[in-house]
Amino acid sequence: MASPTVAALTVPEVMAALRLGRSKVYDLIRSGTLPSFTIGRARRVAVDDLTTYIRTKSRSSL
Repeated sequence: MASPTVAALTVPEVMAALRLGRSKVYDLIRSGTLPSFTIGRARRVAVDDLTTYIRTKSRSSL
């Protein structure tokens, strides 16, 4: 059986991917710059949304 593909990341996983601190990641989420959703009390960021954020940021720095 194949392992499932990760579709959503935890805040610590986003922190590691972006090499940012917890406060900065939550600032991005709070401002709506990085979309997220909750399941119960758990905050998640869709992999597609993180990828879009990174692409947008890399294009704007050209």
